[in-house]
Order: sequence, then structure tokens, then C-alpha cells
Amino acid sequence: MYTKAFIPYKGYYSTPFCKWQCSLANENSIFFAAQMSKQWFASRNFDVNMLDYSIFGNTIGQHHQFYASPWSAALLGANSLPAIAVSQACTTGATCINLAAMGIESGLYETPYVLTTDRTSNGPHTIWPNPNGPGGEVISENWNMDNFNADPNTGKKMVETAENVARENGFTKEECDELVLRRYEQYLMATENNRAFQKRYMLPAEIKISKKKTVIVEEDEGIMASTKEGLAALKPTIPGGVLSFGAQTHPADGNAGIIVTTANKARELSADEKITIQVVAYGYSRERKGYMPAAPVPATRMALKNAGLSIKDISVIKTHNPFIVNDLFFSKEMGVDPKSFNNYGSSLIFGHPQGPTATRLIIEGIEETVMAGGGYCLWTGCAAGDCGAALILKIS
Repeated sequence: MYTKAFIPYKGYYSTPFCKWQCSLANENSIFFAAQMSKQWFASRNFDVNMLDYSIFGNTIGQHHQFYASPWSAALLGANSLPAIAVSQACTTGATCINLAAMGIESGLYETPYVLTTDRTSNGPHTIWPNPNGPGGEVISENWNMDNFNADPNTGKKMVETAENVARENGFTKEECDELVLRRYEQYLMATENNRAFQKRYMLPAEIKISKKKTVIVEEDEGIMASTKEGLAALKPTIPGGVLSFGAQTHPADGNAGIIVTTANKARELSADEKITIQVVAYGYSRERKGYMPAAPVPATRMALKNAGLSIKDISVIKTHNPFIVNDLFFSKEMGVDPKSFNNYGSSLIFGHPQGPTATRLIIEGIEETVMAGGGYCLWTGCAAGDCGAALILKIS
């Protein structure tokens, strides 16, 4: 259990998430995230020199990836800020926050900045040397499609891991479609009253199309509307399975940042010093080969144990749900109504840039908990390679 790590209220932001090959498709995600962070710091009148460390999270290589973490810090305006890079696929954001909290607990640093970003659009196509190949023929890798379609440890597609969990637990397509529709309705809650909920944390993104033209992206792009009839008409992506394209997330682009600091500094930076946000506990796991959507459950149990809490103590739950099976399994194992969590949105609906996905979900969880008057907020999710993570915050 952590006791020293806090997040200032409104000490965070997220851009809109844009479905791949939409408005953010051509932005170098390292450069773009740093520029958005710089803009956000200026809007809050934060001095970047107050930071003493930077934890940069991304998973899809970009131009100048070798220098990604120190370069992003320099672009932020902090040339002397040390930085590291973290990559843990879908759980990157939560793990970066945990590393920041660990550093504060140990006294290693006081005010680290977590910056998470990814661009699934126009992903890298890598050529690896292969001197022993016929005629020295190279080995090639398409970062996105090759890895979506096969875990080198199992040879399985990601969707196959979800079908494994669905089959083992007897989940039906009808159950999947019903919960997908609920998730879409929950996302629409965030768009009510001219997107009042999203505007609590979302920073519009300014994109330069040319020297004379810019475009402002204010809201998520590529959201697929769901209806009962439409979902029922979609066929499973794997014959005999239960998951259609409507029951899984889409790749996206975006970034999100969050400050983790001490209690005193959090009060100083908070938009409302009466609101306290404490990082309480973290959990992690690795499931059986090919059962990725089951991984959040043991990670959650670990985080709850570390916090000295039970699932009944949690007020708000947010999950990274690349497949709706994730939420069905979590609900079954943890004894939680599947329709009660992921209010105001989830990655199933608004997309999955990977690096910043958990960060945005955690930010949304904080805002929902504040609106509810406080309590414990749980984020949990799976990651490539059958891994899982969970993070618990206390908001009062």
C-alpha cells in the first residue's frame, strides 16, 4: 500500500482519441505528445521546471524512438529533466503511474511527470538483417498487423485469446452484444450537455495541415454507433466464435499526461485543494498462454489485497476492455454487475492507442469518483502476452 503518492486534481489531461488513419494519422506521437503537454502546462500556469523526473510511455516506434524519453522532455521545455521510456502494451499508462508512485514512496523524486502516447496509424515496417537467409534476404515486421495477428509466444491472434475465455466460461454472442450496447450507452453519457464530462479533462488537439491551415480536433473520432439490431447482424470474426467487430475495440491515436507528486505539492497544484487523490495500490499478473482477457482478475485481486480492501469497497470501476469478454469475465469472477461499471466510456468504444489508453481511463475514473463525492476508484486491464495490471486510487 502506498501512502505518499498523490495526483493533483486536474493535474492531468487527455487528447481526444482518433481512430487510426483519421486526423492524427500523420503526427509523430512523441513530438505531438510533448507539444500537447506543453500547451496543457501553459493553460494551467504550471512551471515545467518543477518536475524532477519524466516517465514516458509508448509502445509503437516512431521516428527518433531511440531518444523518445529525453527528447519528449526537452520538447516540453525541460532540457535538464531526466527521463525513461516504458512499454507494456495496453497497461503502459497504469504501470507508468505506479513507477512514479514507487519513486515518491522511496524518496527518489518528488514531482515526476507521466506522459503516455501512441500512434497506431502508419505504424513502422521494420526490416531486420538476416545474413544467413537465402541471398541475405531480410526479415520484415509490420509492427501493428503482425503483432495483432500473432503472439510469438503462442502463435495466437489477440481475438483468439478472447474466444478462449468466452468458450471456457460459456459466454454467448447475445450476452456480448447486450453488454456492448450498454457500453455504447455509457459512452454517450460523456457526450451529454455538449460533452460536459469529457470537457472536465479533454484538451483539444491542434493539427497543422499546412503552413496556412490548421484543424482543431475537439472530440473523439471514429466512434461506431451501436444498436441491438446492428450488433445482432454482425457475424463473429472467427467462425463459431461469439465476438464480432462490434464487440472489440479499434486501434487509435492520442496522448495523455498526469502529474504524480507528494501530498503537499498536490495541494499546491490542485484546481481544488479540498479534493485529494491518493495512489493506493498496484497489482499485476500473467495468465495462462492464450487467455489474455482473464488477466485483469488476478491483478485486481492483488491490488485489493495490497490496499487492504475488498471489491465491495470500490466506488468506481474502469476497465480496459479490448474485447467485451474482458468485462463479462471480470463481472463473473469479482461478483460485480457488468452494467454498473465503465460509466462515461471505455476503450471498447473510444478506441485504443495502447500507451495512453489506461491513462485516459484512470483520468475518467478520477472525474467520475469526484462527481460521486469520493471513494475508491479501480482501474484494471489486460496487455499483450496475457499480462494484466490494476491500480487503486482513493479520492476524498
